[in-house]
Amino acid sequence: MQFKTWIFAAAAALTLAACGDTDLERGLSGAAIGAVAAEATGGDALVGAAVGGAAGVLCDDANVPGCT
Repeated sequence: MQFKTWIFAAAAALTLAACGDTDLERGLSGAAIGAVAAEATGGDALVGAAVGGAAGVLCDDANVPGCT
């Protein structure tokens, strides 16, 4: 069950972390989304924020569609 939770949180963070024009904006929105997704699925909000923030900052380096 924990594995599904992390997959869901990572997918949500990667998908929604593209909100913003700069790495900082994407990192902040990714952290917020990751924390909310982790909390909603019973995970640790701090870990969700770290994963979401990292996804937001690195999404343009990974060439994620929609992340500019």
